[in-house]
Amino acid sequence: QVRLVESGGTLVQPGGSLRLSCAASGSVFRFYAMGMGWYRQAPGKQRELVASISSISSTNYATSVKGRFAISRDNAKNSVYLQMNSLKPEDTAVYYCNAETGNGVRYWGQGAQVTVSS
Repeated sequence: QVRLVESGGTLVQPGGSLRLSCAASGSVFRFYAMGMGWYRQAPGKQRELVASISSISSTNYATSVKGRFAISRDNAKNSVYLQMNSLKPEDTAVYYCNAETGNGVRYWGQGAQVTVSS
């Protein structure tokens, strides 16, 4: 099995910045060929896709974070990152790392809490 572990979640003030990291370990099969994504879920709300990055590093963002967040990957480290700038209170959520193989098999991390508050 593939294990995904998020790190970097914390309390941050509105307008601040934060970088989340996700490291893959275990039975990682060609990490470079996997599509990666960040999802988030706020209390009482449905989980939503925040950003994704393909095996060739093409990216896609939710409208709500476009221009503020940036997803990137480092295949040598089996890692994916989410740089979050100009954070807003509505960004408060548990952020989950996701990986998808070429055959459509998906893996999930346990989540990292990000709280944007004064």
